[in-house]
Parts: sequence; structure tokens; C-alpha cells
Amino acid sequence: MSQPHQSSRQYYAPQGGHPSQKVMTTDRAMFTEAFAVIPKGVMRDIVTSKLPHWDNTRLWVLSRPLSGFAETFSQYIMEVSPGGGSERPESDAGAEGVLFVVEGEMTLTIEGEKHRMVPGGYAFLPPGCDWQLRNEADAPVRFHWIRKAYEYVDGIDVPEAFVVNENDIAPTVMPDCNEVWATTRFVDPDDLRHDMHVTVVTFQPGGVIPFDETHVMEHGLYVLEGKAVYHLNQQWVEVEAGDYMWLRAFCPQACYAGGPGPFRYLLYKDVNRHMALPYSQRR
Repeated sequence: MSQPHQSSRQYYAPQGGHPSQKVMTTDRAMFTEAFAVIPKGVMRDIVTSKLPHWDNTRLWVLSRPLSGFAETFSQYIMEVSPGGGSERPESDAGAEGVLFVVEGEMTLTIEGEKHRMVPGGYAFLPPGCDWQLRNEADAPVRFHWIRKAYEYVDGIDVPEAFVVNENDIAPTVMPDCNEVWATTRFVDPDDLRHDMHVTVVTFQPGGVIPFDETHVMEHGLYVLEGKAVYHLNQQWVEVEAGDYMWLRAFCPQACYAGGPGPFRYLLYKDVNRHMALPYSQRR
């Protein structure tokens, strides 16, 4: 069994529970035509789901393909109790996946090879991959599961499965930013076999995205650590560890990292493929 590097970073994970009748009902949750914000305070027991062929497991669904909004991916936070897991985790043979551990530990088996994964652990699972997952520890494990229908291209191979840990990868510092903005990349951006990137973005206190990014990629952003103010489609939104942002294509986006520590988030985006054209426009 492969052994991971032990993480020294912080990763926020939801714990569920239920608020009392004494608290205010209002929160920071937002859903607009361009973006959604799901704050950590709404990730409670009552909104969890279950999946076929998963034992002792529940999940929070953060995003799903939704007509007229973001359509390329789904993202879950999985919570697997001791002894739980699945021998048949993925029901869609055409789906690729990324797992990212934020709390606890688990055993991931890929094509018969076992990998022990701890916080910061990252796994890429190509479509048709033979994999299983089990929590063999004495505490729950919580991890993100991002799924996308893989877009095959003639002449380009499907990428292989792999398992790494964020703490073993040197972040790439963005240009002209005084080293306050960096991205931890698990896949080479020039590797066209991959049609999605899932990365960890880090801002030091006071760091900014200095312009409103406006682009075709859809995003899921889960805040792992820290806090910031995000500019989303001309609205300023405060976010903190445990919050999730779901952005459709072309939603303008920028941020200020608030400190006092780093602001870090797990980021999904679709990449490296032609834009699908509706068949209704063809003759």
C-alpha cells in the first residue's frame, strides 16, 4: 500500500448537526443567474443525501449539472463512517473523477493497488477505472468527489489514474504578484488528455485577483482555509473556510484575501476541449 505524506495544512470539513430554534434563520446563501454561494452554515444533517452501493455514507451535494446554469460537473462532500465505503462507487462508466481528502483517512484501491489517503490526498480516476474505497480507520473520513463526463477525442489517449498529496507538490507562483498568489497543480496544463483541472489556489493575506476574470470555464470553489471578499458579477460576497461558490461560464470574478492567514480554495474548471455546438443548428 502506498503511504502518503502527512499534511501540515488546514482543510475545513463540514460536521453536519442542526442549529437550535434560537438562532437567526438568515445566512449568506445566494443563488443568482450567474453564481451561487452555499455557506458552511447550511451544510446540515437535513440536506445530506445517500448513494447506491455506498455503506455507512452520506454526502452534501454542492453542485450538479443544471440547465441554464453550470452544466459540466457535479461536486459532493462525502462523509464515510468507520467501516463504510463502496465496492461499486461509480455507476457511470463514462464519468471521470477527482477525490480530495479534507479530514480523516481512507483506503482507495485502484486496479487492485491500495493507497492510504490522508488530508491533502488527491486521486484522479479516469472513466471506466476499477476502483473501490473503504474507511478502515476509527473516525469518519470526509472528502470531495468531483465528477465529469469525460470528453473523448480521436487520437488522444485517456489519462491514467494517479494518487498524490498536495504537500508533495510545489505551488506555481503566478506572474507579477509578489508571490502572494500561487496554484498547486496536480496535472500539467499542457496535457490535453485532461478535460478538467482541479487545483488548490492559495492567496497570502492581502493578495488579490487584480481584474474581473470573465471566461468560458465553469467553476466550483470550496474554501479550505481563511477568508476573503469575492467580486461576483458586480456583487461583493464575503466567504470563509467551509463556504462553496458555484460559477457558471462568463461570471465575472475577482477577490481580496482578508487574512490574517492564507486564503485557500479547491478549484474545478473545464478545459482543453471544443465548445459543443447544438445539432439543431446543423443542416
